[in-house]
Amino acid sequence: MQQQLKTMLELQDSMNTKVNAEWRNQNFAWYRAIWIECGELLDHYGWKWWKKQTADVEQVQLELIDIWHFGLSILLQSGQSLDSITATVERELVIATDETDFRQDLERFAADVLTRKSFSVAEFGRLLAGMNMDFDMLFKGYVGKNVLNFFRQDHGYQDGSYVKIWNGKEDNEHLVEASMLLDASSESFKTELYDALSERYQAVTA
Repeated sequence: MQQQLKTMLELQDSMNTKVNAEWRNQNFAWYRAIWIECGELLDHYGWKWWKKQTADVEQVQLELIDIWHFGLSILLQSGQSLDSITATVERELVIATDETDFRQDLERFAADVLTRKSFSVAEFGRLLAGMNMDFDMLFKGYVGKNVLNFFRQDHGYQDGSYVKIWNGKEDNEHLVEASMLLDASSESFKTELYDALSERYQAVTA
């Protein structure tokens, strides 16, 4: 777990640096990105009592992985060493919950984010538990989404030229489909996934 945590922290630092080389000094509102993601997540989970809704578990899990990206950014911006952050996360990331309503866990997490403008690893662990996600699922999902984020940046995400809908599906959906066809434990997983996304994207933009 320790090595996987360090890997994710290093990947997040690389992604943030690709977007802005001086990101640590920009005071970006990572907390704001988190609570906005919480709202999107809740829409996928369902909250309306006046209509029938079924939780889109796959999309909820993807939103949790997005939140993890921003949470790691907050931890990295704290100025602590990778070893210190890793030790803290390893200690606090207990994937368990005694809450019977996932939505209440989510609201408590979002309230904490807004109040402290920070990221609670412990509360995030409760959300993972509520969606039956273990650490291995978080790691594999994170690496996959990190690849997609790099792919987006490489194909015009910042200047607005990137096409997010491919043949009627969002790139997130293509990410899931492509990931399922590959061995996530392979050392070349990142490269193979990037290539698979490139092939799908070229078919749309060619």
